[in-house]
Amino acid sequence: MSSPIQIPGKMRTVAASVSPTTTNIHDRFASLHRQESLNVRQPRVLHPVENEGLRLLILENISMEAVNAFKAQGLHVDHYTKAMSEDELLQKIGSYHGIGIRSKTKITERVLKAATKLLVIGCFCIGTNQVDLKAAASAGIPVFNSPFSNSRSVAELVMSELVVLSRQLFERSYELRQGLWNKQSKGCWEVRGKTLGIVGYGHIGSQLSVLAEAFGIRVIFFDVINLMPLGSARQVESLDALLSEADFVTLHVPELPETINMISRDQLTLMKKGAYLINNARGKVVDIPALIESLKSGHLAGAALDVFPSEPGSNGSPFDDQVNPWASTLRSLHNVILTPHIGGSTEEAQRMIGQEVSQAVLRYIGLGSTIGAVNFPEVDLRAITAEEGDHVRVCYVHKNQPGVLKLVNETFAPYNVEKQYSDSKGEVAYLMADIANVSPMDITSLQESIRRTDANILTRFLA
Repeated sequence: MSSPIQIPGKMRTVAASVSPTTTNIHDRFASLHRQESLNVRQPRVLHPVENEGLRLLILENISMEAVNAFKAQGLHVDHYTKAMSEDELLQKIGSYHGIGIRSKTKITERVLKAATKLLVIGCFCIGTNQVDLKAAASAGIPVFNSPFSNSRSVAELVMSELVVLSRQLFERSYELRQGLWNKQSKGCWEVRGKTLGIVGYGHIGSQLSVLAEAFGIRVIFFDVINLMPLGSARQVESLDALLSEADFVTLHVPELPETINMISRDQLTLMKKGAYLINNARGKVVDIPALIESLKSGHLAGAALDVFPSEPGSNGSPFDDQVNPWASTLRSLHNVILTPHIGGSTEEAQRMIGQEVSQAVLRYIGLGSTIGAVNFPEVDLRAITAEEGDHVRVCYVHKNQPGVLKLVNETFAPYNVEKQYSDSKGEVAYLMADIANVSPMDITSLQESIRRTDANILTRFLA
């Protein structure tokens, strides 16, 4: 690479090779990147034509990074540390355009009917079963979550539970706190050389697989689809096969009709005598009364539960028989680890969840993008640039029925449609279009025309 230099005494420029000590390949790439960035057209910040002064309701002590991200975009945020009951939501939800929750707040069909201004729901967690997804989609409301951000945190918790259960650390620690010295090795084992059975080999299960092998644990897994194992892990053909072979069984499946009570009396009987069960997935996946029977009989040597069919709504609330009728019995059992749904409760996980979900919510509010929505067609368009000053973005949620696009495109006919994309999911469809040369008066006319269509669910204009 050459650059011009000046020779003293002679006003002449010649080409000279630049010394390798003054530049390297990283500098060259950085220079190219700077040059290219000068030529990139900057995206224009869009704003809703209506609904200025958007209000968000954020519950359950969601990461302040998410709250601050919303405020930085000029949104009004009401932030509460606790969950809200259905009755509380019915009173408040009507004045909000968006809501952020974790796992305790339930957004039911009744709540959605009362949410007359609601545009978007953010679930700052993995699961979305706390939301009536079908009712939300029918109301034109996409739901976003963070399915992978706390995977490492959950996997590490499982690894700690393997060691704690196999060494009876929970019991020995409790006894010593009560003033009892009880040093013993009977029934205490190394995890090295044991077999871990992972039910559900997704992001958590596969990360756990790698961590377990580093401990010298043999890994088998069962999943409803064939997956590429990591390391030396081996997929087995059935849940029954996994249960009969594993020394430890850990569950990592969503709550679905087919997974409710997937571990019940018959499955527990198949497990090896002296085995351990770990559930950090969903509370209804395990038949707890059947588990209690198995633990009392001595068939299982221990268990770890982080999730339960019913859970208290806030910290400080009792976990008793009013919450689950078997709670006091479960609490009295030996070598059973009970934790209050803390699988993803690490600073790192909550920070990443806050970033991921807040950005998804902001992209939908400001750009109309539904990429990552769990209940909605995934539609996106490249940004409108600053040079495209008279462009308007139409975000049209409608019923998935014939003839809709024809009617909408007839409405767009007097204008130049720069780009357009549409997709459907079940009974709901979503169209995004960028239209050029649209005046403020034209926007009003377009809004009225589109909203008059029989298929209209929700229409927004961004400009």
